[in-house]
Amino acid sequence: MNFGFVKVAAAVPSIKVADCRYNIQQIESLTLQAAGKGVEIICFPELCITGYTCADLFQQDLLLEACESSMMTLLNTTRSLDIISIVGAPVPYNGTLLNCAIVSQKGKILCIIPKTYLPNYKEFYEKRWFTSAKSHPDGHLRYCGQTVPIGTHQLVRTPSCTFGIELCEDVWATIPPSSNLAMKGAEVIFNLSATNEMIGKNGYLRSLLSQQSARCLAGYVYSSCGFGESTTDLVFAGNGYIYENGSLIAKSERFCLKPQLVISEIDVEKLRVERRINTTFGDNIRNCDDTANYQIISSDPLLSNNIELTRTFDPHPFVPTGKDLDERCEEIFHIQCEGLAKRIQHTNCKSAVVGISGGLDSTLALLVTVKTFDLLDIPRKGIVGITMPGFGTTDRTYNNAMTLMKALGITIREIPIRESVIQHFKDIDHDINVHNITYENGQARERTQILMDVANQTNGMVIGTGDLSELALGWCTYNGDHMSMYAVNTSIPKTLVKHLVKWVALTESEDEARDTLLDIVDTPISPELLPPTEDGQIAQKTEDNVGPYELHDFFIYHFMRFGFRPAKIFAMASKAFEGTYDEDTIKKWLRTFCWRFFSQQFKRSCLPDGPKVGSITLSPRGDWRMPSDASSELWIEECKNL
Repeated sequence: MNFGFVKVAAAVPSIKVADCRYNIQQIESLTLQAAGKGVEIICFPELCITGYTCADLFQQDLLLEACESSMMTLLNTTRSLDIISIVGAPVPYNGTLLNCAIVSQKGKILCIIPKTYLPNYKEFYEKRWFTSAKSHPDGHLRYCGQTVPIGTHQLVRTPSCTFGIELCEDVWATIPPSSNLAMKGAEVIFNLSATNEMIGKNGYLRSLLSQQSARCLAGYVYSSCGFGESTTDLVFAGNGYIYENGSLIAKSERFCLKPQLVISEIDVEKLRVERRINTTFGDNIRNCDDTANYQIISSDPLLSNNIELTRTFDPHPFVPTGKDLDERCEEIFHIQCEGLAKRIQHTNCKSAVVGISGGLDSTLALLVTVKTFDLLDIPRKGIVGITMPGFGTTDRTYNNAMTLMKALGITIREIPIRESVIQHFKDIDHDINVHNITYENGQARERTQILMDVANQTNGMVIGTGDLSELALGWCTYNGDHMSMYAVNTSIPKTLVKHLVKWVALTESEDEARDTLLDIVDTPISPELLPPTEDGQIAQKTEDNVGPYELHDFFIYHFMRFGFRPAKIFAMASKAFEGTYDEDTIKKWLRTFCWRFFSQQFKRSCLPDGPKVGSITLSPRGDWRMPSDASSELWIEECKNL
């Protein structure tokens, strides 16, 4: 099963300007290499058979004849291959010369696409030799002994995807041809290019390609001339790029003197999901100004359905790296604070009540509340931090909770819950020695009752602490920690909560608070509802029960963001976590995720308000609407068959 991936390549061959025989040999070599690696579609640079910088030599019949002869050689060489090749060549047509992309497979030319926008400035004077595609209606011509469709209104459909083609300057236009191609069904765009190097130009180019890929919700494969094309005043660096909806997934080495083959897999299934849920894309299809009828050309069957994935997958899709992580944390923190500020201002409440356990989630909620009070110029004493030691509270978490509250200058209340819970167990006739769900949830609900009642006492509101990962798994007590007046962490996954707390520690905290926050970051995740070990350590570790949060956050991201099936998520997770978790472990927790996600929807159906910070959140008021009693059978069955 290929899970919707199509393997593509951007090739940068070694060439000699005006030496068609040599150039086609290099093109053949890279095509054979790509075919051997399972590539389905390979794209070469603009005018690669002759060389882009031939200039007035394009007016020589000898060169044009050599180009056509060399193309016939390529057709013969690839006659037994499934791979689709896209090469650049000058093609005579109706008394003019067109700068074209020639698409071929198994010795047959599928179509020829001429360039629309021809530069005629500074170092490029293409209009001296070539005519724009706009000068001719779509039609047919004889080339390499075949009658071939030629024109810009053509798409090629393969079993894996539908693709379109534009050439170099086309993508720099105000409305690139690829925009209309995408509206007409192209899921991948191939660009044959010859872009010379200048200071700053490459950065602009990459931004342009990224934006066009994102705007079209498409894959984008870009291949530009390399070292052999450099001549006279121009230098070409050999840029090969593969984008997927704005993200760069593979690139060539710039200024490399050797041929290069940039290979990766574009997730067409992901692109199709994006298009289905993006209503703007659908509206653009209806409003598309291009009323021409596009010809759909079908290719022969390609390779088998089993694609070996070579691309990497981020094991932590919610967590960027490097400088981006700091920027992400700062932005999220401010979103949380502004959302809470509005709720406080609107309700005119006099206090904010936060249950402080010494764990990550309650710590982040407290930090957000403190920052919000500072922004609103409200004294921090209006924040009531309540620590509620129970049967599972350890010295480490208790001391961290107390130290942090003191360092932040908030009002501290310590309300032990042991005696009240024991009385409650007597009232409902529960044996305190039976450490089951009643034992655990009785403590969680007692804590929530205290928080709500203190909020009433102080004319305040309870600030929720639960995060996205817990909500997805249903790892919260219904009408316990599940409920609050405003839940500031509700759309932040567990893997990101840790980084947010660490970011606040390192950027916005004094010494004592910083040390405490960093220790909280290193504390095992636990609800602390079961008694500690004999040496006073945490006995109940959440990830031992529900599985590693980094796995679950990976599952959440791909399940919710793109609607991927368990088999595809498993294949991607196996690649992303190779060397960290074996396949049996991933299967086990993926099945747990699917079961818990479906069975716990009823908890998400009545969530309190909370700020949306990213593309994934579980609010039942817009972002995630799911029946509380939907069957998980399809998903569980696929998990069993992995």
